[in-house]
Amino acid sequence: MKSALNVGGRLLATTVVAIAILSLIPTFVSAQSADGERVLAESKGAVEKAWKAMQASVGGRLPTLEGFASSGEHPLDRYERGYYQATLQVTALPSGGSRARVVVKVTAWYNDPAGARSGYQLLTSNGRLEADLLDQLSQQIAKSGERPREGSPSEPKVASNPAPESSSPAVPEAPEIKRDFSSSSLSHGLTSPPSTDEHAAEKVDTDKSDGALRAQAQSLEEVLKNQAHPKNLVAVKKFGTPVVSTPSLTAKPLFLASLHDEFEMLDFNQDWVHVRISGLSRGWIWRNSLEMPEGIPETSASAAPAQAPAADLFHVVREETAPFPGTWEPLHGKNVKIISVQKVDDNAKDAGSKERLEYAKFLLGKNYSEVAGKPQELAGIVVIFDSADGGMIAASFATLKEWKAGTLSDSALWHKCFFDPPETFDSAGAAASQ
Repeated sequence: MKSALNVGGRLLATTVVAIAILSLIPTFVSAQSADGERVLAESKGAVEKAWKAMQASVGGRLPTLEGFASSGEHPLDRYERGYYQATLQVTALPSGGSRARVVVKVTAWYNDPAGARSGYQLLTSNGRLEADLLDQLSQQIAKSGERPREGSPSEPKVASNPAPESSSPAVPEAPEIKRDFSSSSLSHGLTSPPSTDEHAAEKVDTDKSDGALRAQAQSLEEVLKNQAHPKNLVAVKKFGTPVVSTPSLTAKPLFLASLHDEFEMLDFNQDWVHVRISGLSRGWIWRNSLEMPEGIPETSASAAPAQAPAADLFHVVREETAPFPGTWEPLHGKNVKIISVQKVDDNAKDAGSKERLEYAKFLLGKNYSEVAGKPQELAGIVVIFDSADGGMIAASFATLKEWKAGTLSDSALWHKCFFDPPETFDSAGAAASQ
């Protein structure tokens, strides 16, 4: 019996080593439910704090889609540049613990054989990423020193006297058997002890299994390290970023991109980036809304470092409440706050479209609280640049409210504003690439 227990112990040790090595790879766990949920002993605040501490792990490149995403309409081998982004939903439980649910979005570039339908697509996670992130969350909580409540789901309370009362007489513990039996001897009813060669063979098999698992883990680590990010991709910084057909702030958006969406960069200039949407479809994105590839600055390198900020180029000369001076439908016939602006120096050459937009954004943010306090009286804000090369920017209160709440990026704000004349606030969209 003892030999059988020894063999079982060695097999158990081998299994533990295998699990420890494969923890580098996202895997399912028995405590993980099918929908990525897990009941934790810690409070909602402690779980959210631990999740915040592991932000570097909640999104990034996937070395391969095999094992992480489910094949749907197309085979997985037709996809590349896989990316995942995870979010956490935490619900407090009456017991003082919490229920954590991880939701993972997997996106990848689909290579259509015909080329016409190529583009980024959303894939379905198979649950391994969710399980791995929940494991990491539990480890992060343990690392932070958070202790579960007594009697919580993850630490059951143990009675001080584990032996239940019973009217039956106690059964004495069986004495330890001193003779060793091999597993093969037990299966055949034999009583001869195992030979030294058998022990050596078992050890060799165990070492080989451990070595294979370590080699597999190291190989996957190398894949992750060597996974090169394409050098011509740009990433969206914020949800709701407009992708437009022409490099113009007055162009109608084709669609709104999501946070971390990536596009192939075809060209760029001072203010706009030309991107491939899918297949032959193209679009433009405001440059400040994108993370540019390595080596390319996110703002124009041609701008002089000593250039004066917009606040030093303009000043407010008049503020008033009056009917909207135009026919734009959102504000037509309604009262608005009108802010008239002039250049500090009429001969200034650096007060161009970008500087006017920056100063207008400053004024919209500064005066928003006043408009928000009088929603029945003021329907929006109008900024008028009073000069020969000036113009007007108008924004409705509804648009400003979305922008201040963080649901609209700066570029999305401009695409919902009114410009008159439009060309005054447009940069040279067809300027030569830098």
